[in-house]
Amino acid sequence: MLVSAWKERGRRDLAPALGAMVAEVIARPGVAAISFVPGDRERGRARGHVPAERLARALADRWELPCERLLARRGTARRQAGLPRSERSANVRRAFEPSAESPDAVALVDDVYTTGATFSACSDALSSAGATDIHVLALARAV
Repeated sequence: MLVSAWKERGRRDLAPALGAMVAEVIARPGVAAISFVPGDRERGRARGHVPAERLARALADRWELPCERLLARRGTARRQAGLPRSERSANVRRAFEPSAESPDAVALVDDVYTTGATFSACSDALSSAGATDIHVLALARAV
């Protein structure tokens, strides 16, 4: 319910508290910067924010790390929610590209981890931009 309110109902005010929750359970990673899975423009407009970016910025503030926009979306992929496992990887395979050179070590933040397909696609793009050590962090795990 909390994740849904934050993610789908535009509760931007929850980001600092959710960042604090994540930081209580996950130790500050040994990275040079934090980045995030870029949101789809249309969904971002509908929600009023990009949850992964809000969480990344809250964690960056708490851990005193820079938050950098290192990735961009290519076009619009279908929503991952509702897709079967077998289609998720193909859906996001080339959906992301680097938007800047990446530091060697970076933490990549998303709101919900389901199959890992989005993290995998984003990690490929970060690797092509110079990242060699990528830590993935999410607020929630869908089962």
